This record gives sequence, C-alpha cells and structure tokens, in this order.
Amino acid sequence: MLYHISLHLKQCAPFFNVFHYISVRAVTSLLTALIFSFIFGDWFIAMSKRFFRSKAREWTPENHRKKDDMPTMGGLFILMVVVGSVLVWCNLADVRIWIFLWCLLGFGAIGFWDDWNKIQKKKGISAALKFNLQCFVAGVTGLLLYATQVVDTTIVFPFFKNLQPDIGLLFIPWVMFILVGTSNAVNLTDGLDGLAIGALVQNFATFSLVCYLAGHAVIASYLHIPFAGCAELTVLGSILVGASLGFLWYNTYPAQIFMGDVGALALGGGLALMAIMAKQEMLLPIAGGLFMLETVSVMLQVLSYRYLGRRLFRMAPIHHHFELLGWPEAKITVRFGIISLILCLLAIVTLKLR
Repeated sequence: MLYHISLHLKQCAPFFNVFHYISVRAVTSLLTALIFSFIFGDWFIAMSKRFFRSKAREWTPENHRKKDDMPTMGGLFILMVVVGSVLVWCNLADVRIWIFLWCLLGFGAIGFWDDWNKIQKKKGISAALKFNLQCFVAGVTGLLLYATQVVDTTIVFPFFKNLQPDIGLLFIPWVMFILVGTSNAVNLTDGLDGLAIGALVQNFATFSLVCYLAGHAVIASYLHIPFAGCAELTVLGSILVGASLGFLWYNTYPAQIFMGDVGALALGGGLALMAIMAKQEMLLPIAGGLFMLETVSVMLQVLSYRYLGRRLFRMAPIHHHFELLGWPEAKITVRFGIISLILCLLAIVTLKLR
C-alpha cells in the first residue's frame, strides 16, 4: 500500500510544486519509518535477546553492571528501517542517495563486526583495525563525491560569506576527517540510555531542514549559502528522524535495547555526510556540539592524566563524570538533550548570520 502511495505521489510530481512534493514525501517518509519501528520493534528486541546479548561497555561506572546481558545491535534495526523506507520514498535516480547508503551501511558493517566480536569473543576488533576500516569507507565516500561532482570542493565558513576556498583533491581527506571524527564522536556519546539517539534526532531534523534550504535556489540565495541541489536529502533525513525516534521509544531510560557500534558509527557517519552534501559541514561543531563536548572531554582526560598525572574528570566521557557526581541517568540525558536542542537552534540561526 505504501509503495502504491509513493508511486502515485511520484507520478503527480510534475503537476504541483516540486518543493511541496518534497515536503509531503518528507513527512510521509518520517511517519513510515516511525510506523515500521513500532510494528517490528518488539520482534527485533525479542530476537536480540536470543542472539545479541552483550555486557555493558568497559570503563563505565559500577552501576552500569546492572546493564550486563542486555540485548544490543539496535542500530541494525535502525538501518533496516532506514533502507526499507529509502527504497519506498526516495528518488533512486539521485546518485546522492546511493553514496549515502554506501557510507551508512559501510560504517554500520564496521560497527556490526565490532559488536559481533564483543558478543562472541567478549572483545571487539582492535582500535587500529576499526580506525583503518573507517578511513577506507570514508575515503571511498570522498572519492565518490569528488568523482560524481555532486558537491563542489569548496569549504564554506560560518559568518564569512565570501570565504569559500577551493581545496581540490584535498577535499577527499577533508571528507575522511569529518566522517571518521563525527562517527567516533557519536559512538563516544552513546553511553547512557537515550543520550546519543536523542541528540541524533535533533541533528537529523536540523540538517534535513538545512538540506531543504540549500536545495532551493531562491532560499539559498536569500540566505547567502551555496545552492547544493540536495533537496532530496530532506526526505532521507526525515527517514533518519523517524527511524531514530522509533528506536528512542525502546532506548529511552530504562533501555530495552542498546544501539551498539553498528548504530552509533553508521548514524554518526550519515549525519556528517548530510552536512557535507549540503555544503554546511562547518555547522556540525555547532549543531553537534554535544558530540564534540563528549569527544573533547575524553581528549582532555587523557592529556591531563598523561602530562599532569591526575584526572580532570571523575570519568570520561563527561556524561559519566556527572553520573559519579550523583546525577540520575535520566536527568543527565534530559539536560544534555536540552543543550543539544539549543545548539541545533543556534546552528539554524547561524545560516542567516553569514
């Protein structure tokens, strides 16, 4: 039924405004992903309890031991919902969609291998192997973007509308840096029930809007941002919002299932790629400021212990610091979520302040 509705809307596209058409598909695709999540969520959790049980992450507060033997691999469910919804609602003639799916599933495969090793061998793949694989997937993604020319090789800086240097072939390592960095930042944030996925919902919504604005020539001109022709990514981003909201239903405190690396790495890479395709990757440190905060807290902790001989935080990433201060897990998640929402709103405002 959904497939026939999708075909009908696609056939009607020439008869009404294309951006109204995109808006309708964005809302409908979001609801589709959300409904898929509600219909199949309990089934996937039951299956995960049989095959995908894992211990809580290492280097977490002692009270996380109660989370041992919880079902994980929830990110695999998110990816299934996303791919199914994309095949129904997205314009598959747009090469951006296929590059995005390569990146999303590539990072997801790395996370799946790591999660599976943790389940079967009680230890994930080595950090060096994981990093090298991430660089490979990110490098191929950058090469595809460069070869297909779906985005140009300039970098756009917030507040400086005339500063757009063209970096040429350096665009590929630039893409690698952003994809790998964001992917790992989201993975570090995924340490409390609903924390990472809640912030991802807000970020996917933000960059779906950004893709819509950057994909509309008139609006892009008014906002003095590059026209990126990426309006179709609004639909894909809406699917990610719906799938993430659906997973949050089961992952909110107390979680029924964990996302795992398969979800965190894939969704982090997907978020970064949306920003790159919209030519707004420099907004990521603002909208995704929570992910950056978590990453910086780990870096500061390591540097402080190595060079000063003491820990800056009681435990890193920083959400564990607040746990050890006595904050309830739900309070940390909600307050960090509020911070993430404020940062996403600031990122949207920044578009007009160029």
